[in-house]
Amino acid sequence: MKLFVSAAAVIGLLAAAPAFADADLAKAKNCMACHGVDQKLVGPAYKDIAAKYAGQDGAVALLAEHIQKGSTGVWGQIPMPPNPQVSDDEAKKLAEWVLSLK
Repeated sequence: MKLFVSAAAVIGLLAAAPAFADADLAKAKNCMACHGVDQKLVGPAYKDIAAKYAGQDGAVALLAEHIQKGSTGVWGQIPMPPNPQVSDDEAKKLAEWVLSLK
């Protein structure tokens, strides 16, 4: 039995691969313990973060900094703790992934 896959299907899968990889990175770095994609847990939902920063210049750098250094008062009184185990490259990838969620 031969399996034929259209070029469009292959391109679609390849385009989605980085999104899966960054979700896996968020799980590996324990981000999902406090954030859900669609729902608020301890911190805001990733889709809410994406909506708040949509179209803002410097949003990737700002979110990457918040990921690594933490933040206070951005989403209420519960602070986001720093995550020094997240490298600069990982923080950028995570920020880009979060901002891609709509």
